[in-house]
Amino acid sequence: MRLRPYIADTDFEYIRKWDSDERIHTLWCAGRMPFPVTKSALNDLLNDHAVRFGDAPFVATEDDGTPVGFFCYTTDLQTNVGMLRFVMIDSSLRGKGYGREMLSLAVKYAFDIAKADAVQLNVFASNERAKKCYLSVGFTERSVTPDVFTYKDESWGRCNMIITR
Repeated sequence: MRLRPYIADTDFEYIRKWDSDERIHTLWCAGRMPFPVTKSALNDLLNDHAVRFGDAPFVATEDDGTPVGFFCYTTDLQTNVGMLRFVMIDSSLRGKGYGREMLSLAVKYAFDIAKADAVQLNVFASNERAKKCYLSVGFTERSVTPDVFTYKDESWGRCNMIITR
């Protein structure tokens, strides 16, 4: 697996196919984009996060170049802590180790290239599969804030997780 910058003109169609379930979509983007995701909505979100937070979108690919995952990364220069956002794996590959491998590469990038001291992320507390994946990479729970988001008749808490160098 390799990481490279996201290229909207070619990579969006992969993300659109992976984003096929409204609940999973909401777990992924916390309602920041309509479902189903559109190229313009994703581009607007990515541009907004680039300006506001310095986020850079990345794609994880198979060695042949086929995209298998997506995430955004930035380093807070005040705290030297990296932040992962919008982590997603090809829906047909979930549960097969691709997420763990992609996150391991993202953390390696954060520590070795961006020189971050730690990397954090937020995940909805009810997203057990994602939390299990993050734990397998070495992230630990730092805090849980209950009832920060409502999806239909569900109330979701936010779990902040961190991994340090």
